Order: sequence, then structure tokens, then C-alpha cells
Amino acid sequence: MAANLQHPFQCLQFVERPNANFLIGSAGSKLYSYSAETGQQLAIWPQAVESSNGAEAQLEQGPPEKKRKVEDTQTAEPSGPTSETPEKSQASPAWSNIPILTTTANGEYVVALTAEDKCIRVFQFQEDGSFTQLSERTMPKRPSAITITSDDNTILCGDKFGDVYSLPLIPGDKPHVATRVPRGAKLSQPAATNLTVHTKGNLKALEQQQKLSNEAKAEEKPGLAFEHNLLLGHVSLLTDIAYVSLPDASSTKKRNYILTADRDEHIRVSRGLTQAHIVENYCLGHTSFISQLCVPQWAPEYLVSGGGDKHLLVWKWAEGRILQKVPLVDQASETAEVAVHGIWATSLGGQRAILVALHGSPRLQCFTLEADGTLTSQAPIQLSGNALGLTSIEKDNTILVSVDCIREPGTTHEWRASPSSPSALIEAFRVKSDTGLEWEQTAASVLEKIHSTGTSEVPLTTTEKERKELNDSLYNLGHLRKKKGEDE
Repeated sequence: MAANLQHPFQCLQFVERPNANFLIGSAGSKLYSYSAETGQQLAIWPQAVESSNGAEAQLEQGPPEKKRKVEDTQTAEPSGPTSETPEKSQASPAWSNIPILTTTANGEYVVALTAEDKCIRVFQFQEDGSFTQLSERTMPKRPSAITITSDDNTILCGDKFGDVYSLPLIPGDKPHVATRVPRGAKLSQPAATNLTVHTKGNLKALEQQQKLSNEAKAEEKPGLAFEHNLLLGHVSLLTDIAYVSLPDASSTKKRNYILTADRDEHIRVSRGLTQAHIVENYCLGHTSFISQLCVPQWAPEYLVSGGGDKHLLVWKWAEGRILQKVPLVDQASETAEVAVHGIWATSLGGQRAILVALHGSPRLQCFTLEADGTLTSQAPIQLSGNALGLTSIEKDNTILVSVDCIREPGTTHEWRASPSSPSALIEAFRVKSDTGLEWEQTAASVLEKIHSTGTSEVPLTTTEKERKELNDSLYNLGHLRKKKGEDE
């Protein structure tokens, strides 16, 4: 029997804690944690549910004619490594992938977005590597970008309708009273009654007005039942968000800013949380959608942005000024479309590097950020599969890159005929020396252990429809590109 494929890691995070270091990743519908020293799998969320008989499994999933409730998997307890056996089965969760994963600066909390149910989940990451879910908050529209403020107290969430909300990382004990929100235009109850209207036509009109008013009241939906604040809004789909602090020239304190990007080529610079409605400036210069914003922690005055253009833009964002336009493909190339999948900033071996992954590309482009804010191109890193996520271990001068082990390198839809053995889920590269950004691939035993354990399986017999759904969950930037004449 042929081996199956493995779900690649869509997101990857290195977590440094006082007593131990960890790797956290999302693959398919699950979260995984590993020891960064040994590669041992420590926990999976949500965990498998033990089912001793068919009746219990039926109770877990509900009657066939009814949809399974989301709460079944939302309340899963922390778990260790589990193996799929006939005795253990897991009811399918209400989501198929976890596209956003981030952690607080101290590594104590993990914030994850489960896609289809639009739910932001906060976990306490335990010392043994397990996940304890603290909260789940379902947003009105699907979130498209999430970040955490520098004080680790607030989540900033942008959605596909362009709105940005702030939510406390840990909800307070005080109950939040949800207000009812009308779905459409508010209709007042008619002042007239059947006692003041006598003609047949007017009575019919009055009945219609009363019917519409009653329907509007019935269609009012409850507001969000948790603490939240609407900070700002775009008129287009919001694609990325960054929270940045800069020294204030007029005082010793730092001033906070929220940077947001959208499908309409805009980068908006707003003030911090309490004054987010105030727009400082716009960074305008892209000619296609923007998918990624990157502000290096060690150089917060600079911004690197990319999206559907064939170049990156480097900004002095507080001034709204473009410093450099950096090509991503050969200008003579006839490459039809380019989309920036990820931009990461890291400082390794004395080199300040900006790493860029293109949509469906196995080549990781490398640049160094110079003192004047410009980028200098370096030799790229060639991977065994398309780059999906990246995290760095600065003390080891190493980056870990999650690669797509399901699809052929260089394509977003063509699947491999057979899996590699074992599947290369993560690849590691180390900076060779302090003199330049030269890389060497490392074959750490940590990665061998992760690969041998694997993630959840994807059958080679997956249907074309299911393959398309899995492709779209990883490679979904195509819908951001506007069709000819769409602006008009």
C-alpha cells in the first residue's frame, strides 16, 4: 500500500521560554508543538477523542440530518502526541486549516485563527508544550490579519471587509452586554394606525409598512458578546496589519502606530489604540494589491511591502516616502503574475536579512538591509518545495522554513505522484560567516525526528474537488488580483 502525503506546516513559530525552547506549527486543522532541542512531538490540538463504540461516536457527531456543533472541538483539552488508530477517532472540526498563528513576545500565549468558523482562539502555552484554550471569539467577518501589541495585552484583528478591531488578549471577568445590531436600514414603526387610515389603498400600504417594520425587528442580530472596539476601517479588503513603536522626538516615550494594507494598493498609517481614528499619512506607490507588510524590530523606521507587483517597496513609512523599488523577477522575464507570499526580517550572524517568498515558488529570495534603509540582493536559497512559513533561531544563526511537500515545486495546483520518505516538512539553513549572507543547509536530528513523526495524512486518492479546496487554503492570493476594468 502506497504511503500517503503529509499536511505541510502553513505557519511555523520558534518559541523561546526560560526553561525550554519549542517549535509550534499549524498543519491542516491542527496545532502541533515540538521540543526545539530534540524534535519530539509534545502536543496536538485538538486532540483525538476516544470512542469505544459506534453509539458514542454517533453522540459526538450528532444525528445525520443535523450539522455537527462547533463546540465539540472548541473545548478540547490539552493533549500529547496521539496516533490515529481504530480505537481513537476524532470528529472532524468545523475548520479545515489554521492560516494565522502568532505568539506573545514572552511565548506564554498563542493566538490562532481557525478559518471557516472565523474564530480567534487564545491558548496558554504550557511548560510541557501543551495547549490550554483560554478563549474563543467568533468575529462577524473572517479575519485576514492578526497581530499583538508590543505590551502583549491586546489583539489587533483586521477582516475581509476592511475593519480593524481591538480585543483584550485575556477577556476580563466582567460580562459584556451585547447590543442588537440591525441587519439593514432601520425601519421605524408607522405612526398611522387602522383607526386613522380609512381608504382601501392606504390601509393596504399601512399593512405593508407594519409588516416590513416587524420583519426588520425580527432580523436584528445580537452584537459581539465579548469586549471589542472598532478602531478603523478601509473601504477594501484588509490584507495585513503591523503594530509599530517609534521614539517620540518631543518626549522620552515612544509613540505607537498601526499600519494597515489593503487590496486597493493603500498602506494607511494610523495612530495607536486610543487615537486610531487619526490618519498620520498614506504610503502610496503600489500598483497592485498589497499582501505583506514587514517592519524589522531592529529598524522600526523602515517598512518593506510587497504584493501583486513584480517588485518590493522600501519605505520611510512615517514620512510616506519610498526609499527603493526592488525587483523580484528579471525585468526581461515574461512571468505572467507575481504574488508575495511572505516577508520576514531577521538578524543572523551580524547580518540584517530580509527574506521573501513568492506564491508557489521554491526559491527564497534574500536581501540585506543596509544602514540607509536600502536592500542589497544576495544569493537565494533553493528549497525542495514551495516556501510556506519561516521562523528564525537567532542564537544559532539559523532559519527554519516550512515547505510544501504535497505539490510539485513551482506550482500551486500540481500534486506529487508519491511522497518523499520521510516527507521534508521543514528545512534548516545556517549563515556561514559574518562576512556575508551565505547559507548552508543543515541536517539536524531535530528535523529528522519531526519528519519521522509527521503530521496528519492526506490520501493520494483525494478527489479533484478536495484537492482544489486544499490548494485554495494554502494559495489564496489569486483572488486579490483585480480583473481588467474592475476599478471602473
